[in-house]
Amino acid sequence: MSDLETPHRAIEIHNDQDFVRIDTDSLTQAVSQVFEEEQVRCAHLSIAILDDPQIHVLNRQFLAHDYPTDVLSFLLEESPKGIEGEVIVSAETALRESEKWGWSPEEELLLYLIHGTLHLVGYDDLEVEAAQIMRARERHFLNRCGISVPTAPPSRFAASLAGTERESPVPYQDPKRR
Repeated sequence: MSDLETPHRAIEIHNDQDFVRIDTDSLTQAVSQVFEEEQVRCAHLSIAILDDPQIHVLNRQFLAHDYPTDVLSFLLEESPKGIEGEVIVSAETALRESEKWGWSPEEELLLYLIHGTLHLVGYDDLEVEAAQIMRARERHFLNRCGISVPTAPPSRFAASLAGTERESPVPYQDPKRR
């Protein structure tokens, strides 16, 4: 963990797909914004942008789920000063899902990347209340990137992201992290 002792953020993007145009600067800026607001001083993040067959193999290998998925995130190392992790997204899924929900594949892919990064910094979505908090943070970071959430909910992040589950979305509550 000695690399994480010096304050810095290293974000590497590996693009191994031809479905979605990738703007590495925008993706890096979005992830950096998450780290900044979540007070992660030091981070090493590897982002892999794959197609469905590639992410299917990883989903089966690491989570025993025999299907492609939209995003996987792996926290490899954590200390009080920083994190090291990987976020893997499927551009093919982003292309398919974006058509269903009426926004660009780049915006759908950015949602996956923000979602995976939020997992790395400590958010979860397994319980209803935690998922509502996570959806509020996703909306916040998408808005910070100049993206309005479409009226139809994108992807499997469903109605809570678009704010349609409740009349008023759950406000952000600091989960007392870093």
